[in-house]
Amino acid sequence: MDSLKRSQIKLIVGSENEGAQFVGQRVLVGGWVKSFHVKPKKEVAVDSAGADVAPRDLKCAEALCLKIPLLRCIVKILNQGGNPVGEKLEAVMQKKMEGIAYLRINDGSCVNHLLIVLDSDLYPLQQVTAIGTSVLLEGVIEQAQTEGKFTIELKVDKVLHVGPVNPIKYPLSKSRLSLEAIRVYPHFRARTTTVASVMRIRSILTYAVHKFFQENDFHHVTMPVITTTCSQDHQTAFHITQLLSTSNHEKTQVDGVTLEGIQAAIKEKTKRIEELKRSDSNKDAAFTAEQDLKAANELAQKLENEEKKMEKVVEVDYSKDYFGCEARLSVDPGLHLESYACALGAVYHFGPVFQPVEQQLSKNLAEIWVVNAEQVFAELECAMTCAEDCLKSLSNSIMTGCPDDIKFLSARFDNKCMNRIHAVSSEGPFPRVTYTEAVEALQKVSDHPFATKVEWGITLSEEHRRYLADELHKRPIIVYNYPKEVKPFYSRLNDDNKTVSAFDIILPKVGAVVCGIQKEERNYMISSRIKEVGLKEEQFDWYLDLRRHGTVKHAGFQINFDQLVMFLTGFGDIRDVVPFPRTKNDAKC
Repeated sequence: MDSLKRSQIKLIVGSENEGAQFVGQRVLVGGWVKSFHVKPKKEVAVDSAGADVAPRDLKCAEALCLKIPLLRCIVKILNQGGNPVGEKLEAVMQKKMEGIAYLRINDGSCVNHLLIVLDSDLYPLQQVTAIGTSVLLEGVIEQAQTEGKFTIELKVDKVLHVGPVNPIKYPLSKSRLSLEAIRVYPHFRARTTTVASVMRIRSILTYAVHKFFQENDFHHVTMPVITTTCSQDHQTAFHITQLLSTSNHEKTQVDGVTLEGIQAAIKEKTKRIEELKRSDSNKDAAFTAEQDLKAANELAQKLENEEKKMEKVVEVDYSKDYFGCEARLSVDPGLHLESYACALGAVYHFGPVFQPVEQQLSKNLAEIWVVNAEQVFAELECAMTCAEDCLKSLSNSIMTGCPDDIKFLSARFDNKCMNRIHAVSSEGPFPRVTYTEAVEALQKVSDHPFATKVEWGITLSEEHRRYLADELHKRPIIVYNYPKEVKPFYSRLNDDNKTVSAFDIILPKVGAVVCGIQKEERNYMISSRIKEVGLKEEQFDWYLDLRRHGTVKHAGFQINFDQLVMFLTGFGDIRDVVPFPRTKNDAKC
């Protein structure tokens, strides 16, 4: 390859003048074929999108083979067996694929493609004219000679690598697949223009998170994924154990027969009896089969009774487990983050949390990424201001860091997402209303019946929050001072003894993306709240130590990173903005 280094496509086509300043320069580029167009040397045009027409002397099957890579693959399979039809079509293909291929390739660095010009005299076009083929090419940038949106093209004189695909098995061979269709291929879907745009936006946002907190003198601290502390929000958390209850895994057996096995046999026997009765040809056989079925049912009943006797709660001795105690995957790293805030002053954490989710899979995942921040000598007002500033900074970052991706997604999926981003980043401070004011405003709504009755003390539903942001305020809002019953025990109790210092930032379309709390720093008060909600105080002994020794007022917040990406991109399903979404009964790869 000499000393020439590979250039990212975004540095060429994403520059000013759409790369015109690179004309005459030699470059090395790599990527995957997104689409192609072949111009054979005898007035034949072959297009992966079907734009051009095959010559008149070709039969229909021959023309289709020229135009569709999948059929070319089938032809090769037919030809392997000496099929005369396959041999004829293969010969036609070899002849007609001589010419010039115009490949649109992309290396994932930007939303725009680079136009490649490749002559069949340099490399066999059959090996590169399939969607998904990877190539590494060297050549000279020239002014585009073809009509269209491309300003420049790369005329190839060296082919350094070709990674072929099997069009029959490659799931992205078709163009413009739906998000639902590609969701079952999480290992491939980043090769689509849409998902690649979302992932670049996530990358810019990830960098922007660290940039915001570092510039505001926060220290980055990684919090544990495994925890032994369980608040009321953690009761359904994923358990981590090496102890497996044998009562749940050993099947009850009688003479080597399990209940599942006998139940399957009963279905087969029932089906056989129905067939014998319909034929009415062998009554003795039908009678024998019925007696056999009766015996099978009796055995199944016996097995069921045995399993019921064995069904009992098994007390797990966690002292024999790996950690010597009960352990779970973390639902919220905020408690642990407090300990480092009370030493370093201002800290933040960026990582995954885990929560079993049964409903609304389009809005919730079992594994989500969150940003947690905590400051000492800070009250609720400080946390609200910091969280709002952070959201504004993150929104600005994607407008400056990946404007082409946002424009592409806005044009393809949601033409209002640009307006929503502007509402976050540029329209001044977010309106702030108390929980009580929010409830009173919702109670006055007469033209929209809510599924859940609005009354003071309830947890505001997604419908309530969306109405506040989408309809009443038509922009992001902050709701604060919630009833103590709907927020965690460690929220600081206000002087009215009814509400706590907690807030949510509610964004249009997606709902609450940020939740923040001023933590209860008074030891006697938080001890009382632990007992009030029925938790085991010994689990929180380390947490109470922070109040016993050098207690200080402190406050923080958590950003649901995945929901923020969904808001900024305009997507309606959170599974489409996460690289490998984890939901119930679905954890591919």
